[in-house]
Amino acid sequence: MKIYFAGSIRGGRDDVAVYEAMIAWLRSFGEVLNRHVGDPALSEAGDDGPTDQYIYDRDMAWLKVCDLVVAEVSVPSLGVGYELGWATALNKPVLCLYRTISGRSLSAMIAGSPGIQTAVYSSTDEAERIMGRFLREIGERIGLPPDSSGSPRGG
Repeated sequence: MKIYFAGSIRGGRDDVAVYEAMIAWLRSFGEVLNRHVGDPALSEAGDDGPTDQYIYDRDMAWLKVCDLVVAEVSVPSLGVGYELGWATALNKPVLCLYRTISGRSLSAMIAGSPGIQTAVYSSTDEAERIMGRFLREIGERIGLPPDSSGSPRGG
């Protein structure tokens, strides 16, 4: 299974530890194409490629080949919104995870999109349960056999 993970980079790195934990968990189910999003060394400068054009081309190529998208959207990001728009246009299954943060609401363009599943979570364990259900559902839909624990595997 090829997984595209979306999380804020230039919009703010406040949740990098959350991204890192989610990506580590997701890697047990398949290849996370852009696992660098969870790298604590990656700064808000978005220095994950030599040019902006390189980053755009690389990320769009990954979106086109991924089986599904998991996004952590608690920190608003123009780039993540753009990725989610493209993912839905490409008919990719999309899960957006969101923690309620005082004074912030999830964008209506995300929450109201029929091509995006959204879920509110408050702990890492809860996020893992939500992602697990999503992965099982998508794994079954795309024909991946479950492993002995009932979780989809692939990679």
